[in-house]
Amino acid sequence: MSNMRVAVAGTCSLALLIAQEIQESTSHQVIILSRMNQPILTSQGYQCQVVNYKSSSSLQYALMGVDTVISTVTGRPQLRLIESAVQCRVRRFAPAEFEGRPGLQSPNSILDRGKSAARSLLRDYATYMQSTTFVCGIFYERFAVGGLRAHQVGAEVANGEGDYIADLRNMSAVAPIYDGANNYSSLCLTSMYDVAKFVVKSLDMASWPSEMSMCGERMTVHALINLMGICRGRPLNPVEWQNPSGLQYQLSIANDKTQQQRIATHLATAEGRYDFAPPAYLNSMYPEVVVTGLRHWLTHTWAAVS
Repeated sequence: MSNMRVAVAGTCSLALLIAQEIQESTSHQVIILSRMNQPILTSQGYQCQVVNYKSSSSLQYALMGVDTVISTVTGRPQLRLIESAVQCRVRRFAPAEFEGRPGLQSPNSILDRGKSAARSLLRDYATYMQSTTFVCGIFYERFAVGGLRAHQVGAEVANGEGDYIADLRNMSAVAPIYDGANNYSSLCLTSMYDVAKFVVKSLDMASWPSEMSMCGERMTVHALINLMGICRGRPLNPVEWQNPSGLQYQLSIANDKTQQQRIATHLATAEGRYDFAPPAYLNSMYPEVVVTGLRHWLTHTWAAVS
């Protein structure tokens, strides 16, 4: 496909990995949309455009000549970005999803963060602009030192180190191990680095399907807990095993937002929101992309922490 102008909205770690992959692996032009000046990124050779998400004229100016928008911003800013992209005749738009399959998500969930509204708006504009949902399951980086918060990803409060399934520093876990039928629950996981590679590969597709999945590893939560113990050289203890009914009860009595988000994410895991059947679409489309194994990633990430 001919060279195109691609706008990446946001400056979280995922956005910057996508921008870096475009810059280094393609001949496409990438522009990073940011709420503030980014002198460090500019000094590294990136084209950055300051935007005001409350101003349609600011957004439309930034999107002039853009073929594809990849968003990592959520809520009202993303809705305004979609509206402006349509006005500027942007051909394709990928909203800030990068989680489980959208069909399994509830618009009333505390985890939604305006994502269902963005998908609905994109469906309304489907005759004018293509869109896709990138499905990757859980980021490996949820288990990073510092958690997702260290990567400036996600608007949830409960995205710090130890907030999801396992506290690898203190070696404890609260694990949604069972699904509603009392079978082991499963989930798919992918590193942000591999997500960026697959997203950039998809830029050269002639058209986008409504959903594109990718996966680094698929396993049960039980196997994940065991793997973490192997990578850290000692078992997690204590481990609190959970199932959907228990989590639903906990959610009903939780009155702290952080606790509600933590429980809701565990409940979504137990209910299979982050699970999808292999092979993932983009893994099949681009077999040359060698994904990072979770065992290697965990061992490397926590090597310096005793």
